[in-house]
Amino acid sequence: HLRAQIEKLRRMLFGTRSEKLRREVEQAEALLNQRRQDSDRYSGWEDDPQVPRQLRQSRHRRPLPAHLPREIHRLESEESCCPECGSELDYLGEVSAEQLELVSSALKVIRTVRVKKACTKCDCIVEAPAPSRPIERGIAGSGLLARVLTGKYCEHLPLYRQSEIFARQGAELSRALLSNWVDACCQLMTPLNDALYRYVMNTRKVHTDDIPVKVLAPGRKKAKTGRIWTYVRDDRNAGSSEPPAVWFAYSPDRQGKHPVQHLRPFRGILQADAFSGYDRLFSAEREGGALTEVACWAHARRKIHDVYISSKSTTAEEALKRISELYAIEDEIRGLPESERLAARQQRSKALLTSLHEWMVEKNGTLSKKSRLGEAFSYVLNQWDALCYYSDDGLAEADNNTAERALRAVCLGKKNYM
Repeated sequence: HLRAQIEKLRRMLFGTRSEKLRREVEQAEALLNQRRQDSDRYSGWEDDPQVPRQLRQSRHRRPLPAHLPREIHRLESEESCCPECGSELDYLGEVSAEQLELVSSALKVIRTVRVKKACTKCDCIVEAPAPSRPIERGIAGSGLLARVLTGKYCEHLPLYRQSEIFARQGAELSRALLSNWVDACCQLMTPLNDALYRYVMNTRKVHTDDIPVKVLAPGRKKAKTGRIWTYVRDDRNAGSSEPPAVWFAYSPDRQGKHPVQHLRPFRGILQADAFSGYDRLFSAEREGGALTEVACWAHARRKIHDVYISSKSTTAEEALKRISELYAIEDEIRGLPESERLAARQQRSKALLTSLHEWMVEKNGTLSKKSRLGEAFSYVLNQWDALCYYSDDGLAEADNNTAERALRAVCLGKKNYM
């Protein structure tokens, strides 16, 4: 167990975390190299001396995006007469070339001057009303606030680094000031957050997951561990044209009461991992009725894959091959309507799942319950009904990768913040 854990940590630190079998990767690379050779043989490249020049392809640059604004710089020759004979030059044509340039953001101060007027016959004074500000009595304009929020939550820039960037642009904005701006903006966007929450919960299927985050509370020297929960509405794989959306929530711990509270208005399918904190959501005693539990094949596969990487077990390899057959079907039907996805799963996936279950039950009987592969197989068999639900519902997914992808931005931010 210790050696396996060391190997897993080494792969996480220094190697790829892809779960594809090395043999499959090597086969794909070999096929790619062969197709590259075939392509070069029949079409040719500019730098291939064995291909006749007239058959070589020219590598044209991709045109710059048409929607970007254009700034025209027209250059005229200083010569008005022919340098050879002195005759007058006539217009012949133009040669143009485009270059992509960045117009960097720059800080500026907007000074608002309100004119006062007084009545010449009485003491009445008239003054233009002051324009509204995003933050009352605040010095930041809406564009600057948007830049700070985008930098923090989209580009994962900590506020101390943003403070340094603004300092290089000539404005000393402390991290505390930026933090106050972020807090004020969050308060302003509460109605938007509430509307997003209602939209995410008003659907038949939600993906959920959570991730630990370090939190440094005021007055504490040591950071504590909180949780970021994500709830995703995304039915594009089932042919839906409704826009996807993600709602995030924070909690100071990982108690099951938090997802219970977050999902209070939801009714439908919940795709999640096997976290025990979700159990109350699938209970008939839940207010509003039990949610439908759908487990994650990617999570189950990952446990078997870790065993295969460390031990090269042929049994683990066979399990991975069988699971990959299920995913091959999912790749083919991705984006099709629910009815077509359901028909394909009923006709093809059902039989594979039945065969996989029989095989795993047989193999699990020969494995030690304390072995890592035995634990992985037991996990799959204990979750079997929830893992197989997707084969009876065209809307459900085979895994919970949708929620895991939604948390990638949080992972990037964690690396930069801490």
